[in-house]
Amino acid sequence: MPPRSTRPVTPLDDDDYPAYTMGRAAEMLGTTPAFLRALGEHRLISPLRSEGGHRRYSRYQLRIAARARELVDQGTPIEAACRIVILEDQLEEAQRINEQLRAQGGEPPPKTTT
Repeated sequence: MPPRSTRPVTPLDDDDYPAYTMGRAAEMLGTTPAFLRALGEHRLISPLRSEGGHRRYSRYQLRIAARARELVDQGTPIEAACRIVILEDQLEEAQRINEQLRAQGGEPPPKTTT
């Protein structure tokens, strides 16, 4: 196992830290602010709001938005793209949980046939 970093963790090291404004997020994704608002309307991502009410996006949310944009660019309607990304995220989480359970010895015994 590699040694742990002694460098302090900052908010920018956190994938969930809302570091990006809507304009910057749209620029990074090569899309428009309207696209990001549409993702919010379809409940794919819910950006946090600054004290002034401005949307702020995290790196994790930008990865999710980028996947949705890929699907939309391939011709998938935005509603369907959002649903696909949500299902992909749920599947990834379920697989992660299954892997943890197996590592802890929580795997059910194999079925036997008689």
